[in-house]
Amino acid sequence: MPETRLRIAVREFSDFENALAEEIELYRQHHPEVEFEAIPFDLHTLHGEMFEKDGLRSGTWDIGYISTDWLAEAVDTGAVEELTPYLQQEPVADWPEGWSQSIVEPLMFGGKLYTLPWHDGPECLIYRRDLFENAGEQEKFRNQYGYELEPPKTWKQFSDVARFFTRPAENLYGTLFAAFPDGHNTLYDFALQLWSRGGEFEDKDGNAVLDTPEAIAALDFYRNTVRDTSMCYPGAETFDSTRSGDVVLSGAIAMMVNWFGFAARCDRPGSPLRGKIAIAPIPADEGKPAASLSVFWTLGIGTGSRNKQAAYDFMHFLTQPEMDLGIVKHGTVGVRLSTWRNTEVQKEIQAYAKIEEISLGARRLPRSRSLPAFAEILNDVAMEALNTTEPSAEILARGQQRIKAQRITFR
Repeated sequence: MPETRLRIAVREFSDFENALAEEIELYRQHHPEVEFEAIPFDLHTLHGEMFEKDGLRSGTWDIGYISTDWLAEAVDTGAVEELTPYLQQEPVADWPEGWSQSIVEPLMFGGKLYTLPWHDGPECLIYRRDLFENAGEQEKFRNQYGYELEPPKTWKQFSDVARFFTRPAENLYGTLFAAFPDGHNTLYDFALQLWSRGGEFEDKDGNAVLDTPEAIAALDFYRNTVRDTSMCYPGAETFDSTRSGDVVLSGAIAMMVNWFGFAARCDRPGSPLRGKIAIAPIPADEGKPAASLSVFWTLGIGTGSRNKQAAYDFMHFLTQPEMDLGIVKHGTVGVRLSTWRNTEVQKEIQAYAKIEEISLGARRLPRSRSLPAFAEILNDVAMEALNTTEPSAEILARGQQRIKAQRITFR
């Protein structure tokens, strides 16, 4: 009979669940005394289970899937165990040199480590290479718009290309945004729209800001694109990132700003889009640098766990090069440099040849325990924008008033 039972709160997503199930099976071949209960939750519920319900501190969950968005909150509230002493007793092979600095740096708090990386995948432009490289499509686009068909570098070009490829009769749409109001997808999309226009989420003193000209332009573009059926797949406000990835996998989308992992998913064996997908930098306003976003998944041990050593042993097992490489076949994205640089992986899934470059240049959201509260406000801003005709400036001004009332700062 198993002597130890580890309860894991996991992000609900078939690729994650399948990869974790295989990892658990492999671990139990050597540790039959350990039993697992892995429960999947959607993003909002997962955060609630671990933080609002205090599941990590109470011992309800031994291990939690913790987005880098939530790390500051997890550390500040004492929800996750510091891992530094565990690493001193049982070091992780090649840590930290075996990982990109873009992975290592977000995990360190005052020289202390609290979680281990499990799945990466910065945002990028994913596009149907077979459509963009088709000579007939290129000629039609050139005749209609007066310039060459290629992955768009500006948001104006993005709109042109999206309209060109929107053909409902063929079940083809130019683009799709994951606009489901879960407090995450809207934050990520808005961040990219804002940064690519030269805007920021905070002023020089670290105060959260939303009522800027760049934010107004970003919200205008976001709401107009999502609601325009001549560019965007209908019903975008019902799609989170995972569901939007399923639509991309079906072949119905010509291009989309989404996580690298979905490009990798489209290129794995058995995919109808295998060999037809490529990635490129995310568009930006004319004269502004391209922006990418890095948010990734980590594993942490709840401070209330009664099985901390067993939890660490399992997480340590997952850091091995062969384990990190093994999850790739499920569509989950490995985090080790050895996985990213693996020639067989790059041959099988061509997008891996660019992940290191994209990851190094990707930006991060403000690292603050105030981020979830800010995300909730921005989520409401996006929903108002998508469901009303009220000017973006007025919606953002109200959001700024809430920020001021709650004294949200990223300092």
